[in-house]
Amino acid sequence: MTTFSNPGNAAYLREKYGAKIVIHADDAGMIERGDTNWNRKDKADKVGLIFRFMILLFPLFSRLNKSEIFKPDLSIDETFDLTAYGLDSRVIHLPGHSKGSIGVLTSDGDLVCGDFVYNMTGFGLIDDLSAHRQSLEKLKQLYVKKVYPGHGKPISIETFWKKYKE
Repeated sequence: MTTFSNPGNAAYLREKYGAKIVIHADDAGMIERGDTNWNRKDKADKVGLIFRFMILLFPLFSRLNKSEIFKPDLSIDETFDLTAYGLDSRVIHLPGHSKGSIGVLTSDGDLVCGDFVYNMTGFGLIDDLSAHRQSLEKLKQLYVKKVYPGHGKPISIETFWKKYKE
């Protein structure tokens, strides 16, 4: 099972390895319609400097090719337990980057959170700042030791909270 936020990567892993694709219902239209801007604001609330440059090129890459358009194997809502798939972890809904951003939290306290947060200066996109702040509040209630962002090196939860003090 994979929870990749990049539809092209997810389509590749499904094709090559038979991986099951899980997506939050609020982002499912991105891969089903082939449009990574689907269900997002016309203008994101917060855009990092490097990402601003990427946005200029984004229209060239925001449309998926036909091989990347598909239906997920499983669409989830708030949380999803992964123990039935051999992983002592659960999927949690972390909106902010997109309405359907998700993370995988292991019982050991490792959070793989994709583009929900970045560990790179001047990088990142938060579509909805209010939802992102609510997701950060949700994380305070969970047992997290280390955060694995979609971009940049993993960081301890202590470093994470210093960086994301809101």
